Amino acid sequence: MSGKTHNITLIPGDGIGPEVTSATCKIIEAAGVEIKWDVCEAGAEVFKKGLETGVPKETIDSILKNKIALKGPLETPVGFGEKSANVTLRKMFETYGNIRPIKEIPGVKTPYHGRGIDLVIVRENIEDLYAGIEHMQTPNVAQCLKLISRKGCEKIVRLAFEFARSEGRKMVHCATKANIMKLSEGLLKRTFEEISGDYPDIEAHHIIVDNCAHQLVKKPEQFDVIVTTNMNGDILSDLGSALIGGLGFAPGANIGDDFAIFEAVHGSAPKYAGKNVINPTAVLLSGVMMLRYLGEFKAAESIEQALYVTLAKDHVLTRDVVGEKGAASTTAFTDAIIKNLGKSFKDQKPHTYKPIQLPKVSKDPGPIKPKNRGIKGIDVFIELDKPFEVLGKNLEQITHSTPFQFKILSCRGVKIYPNLSLKEPDLVDHVCARFVANNETTDEMILDLLQKLSKECHWVHLEKLNIFDGKVAYSKTHGE
Repeated sequence: MSGKTHNITLIPGDGIGPEVTSATCKIIEAAGVEIKWDVCEAGAEVFKKGLETGVPKETIDSILKNKIALKGPLETPVGFGEKSANVTLRKMFETYGNIRPIKEIPGVKTPYHGRGIDLVIVRENIEDLYAGIEHMQTPNVAQCLKLISRKGCEKIVRLAFEFARSEGRKMVHCATKANIMKLSEGLLKRTFEEISGDYPDIEAHHIIVDNCAHQLVKKPEQFDVIVTTNMNGDILSDLGSALIGGLGFAPGANIGDDFAIFEAVHGSAPKYAGKNVINPTAVLLSGVMMLRYLGEFKAAESIEQALYVTLAKDHVLTRDVVGEKGAASTTAFTDAIIKNLGKSFKDQKPHTYKPIQLPKVSKDPGPIKPKNRGIKGIDVFIELDKPFEVLGKNLEQITHSTPFQFKILSCRGVKIYPNLSLKEPDLVDHVCARFVANNETTDEMILDLLQKLSKECHWVHLEKLNIFDGKVAYSKTHGE
């Protein structure tokens, strides 16, 4: 409608992907938006050709050129490839923000129908446990690193506030587990509280994530925008989609500084592929988000209104809403929406849409510069292959000839030595020994201690006990 031709990479995807993306493209074109689609591959068939990422160079080059992609769901087949192609695309193009609207859909009856649910979950998309950095530290204990950066927190928090402004929303909640993970989840909380002052026009609240899940079920209409970490956001957004009728109504956008990838939340549903029975609404609404990102606000509103008319006035519903009997096919549903372009549904809570101002965050990899820093000691993780009391006594003897004091032995974060409070702890073969020094710890001291430890035990990992500007930068053990 703007008269401009947009070059967009289209990845039809796997399973039902080609059907729902085809329906979306057809509706967008009928709304008068000029788009030159660059159709590319990714996903299952690419994995089967032997490419472990599932994303070929041609697809990467297309997105690099066009900056915007619309994609269907991608499958990671068992036995082919090691990483999800969906995650690969998000990380490759640094789309750090995942935006998932949860909005009541007219004509779709749910237990929450009529309550005016209209919220958006802004999920960090790059860091946290989903960075996928895992190790088997012992044959029986796996580790997954939960990495949260100050820069990542600032980017996602500012994106949440800017997105709220772009839709005229007035409140942002930050959902974390900072009461337990005070350093990692706490970093998001502290960053949110610092940055919220830059947005005086928007209410800012912190909420514990489990209470957030509780409140989403109890009173979802109280929320406007929720910003949260990667895994929390994944869980909350799926919960949210259930409130409005399921994943068939859950769109999504992956937003970065330079690239944007729009996709539905749902999977490829291969058992329904080619049957012409799938609801394309989630991908269509992802396309609506894409149009607003492009500044095609009139076309986006026209499509959204036509969808509401089709569902609520004409009662054209797909099988996920009404079951097999009387359900519209994918193509019939698509044609009905096209027929209703230009019609309006007045009962929706309106938003005033404007272009989102992407946040400008420093490229400095470490924006916080401590004036003073030190190392109090180290935590050494050890594979337990002898009675823990024996290991503890041996560690005490080892440190007699070093600048360190052996302070505590713990298992899964709970103290087991010295002065064990439990008579018979339920152990695994992975313990942590904390060593502290009276003076500044140096790398030479650490290496000397590790050499001595190597003669006594199989150590698997270590962490320095940092102190930044006089503040302890590590957690205590339960019982310490």
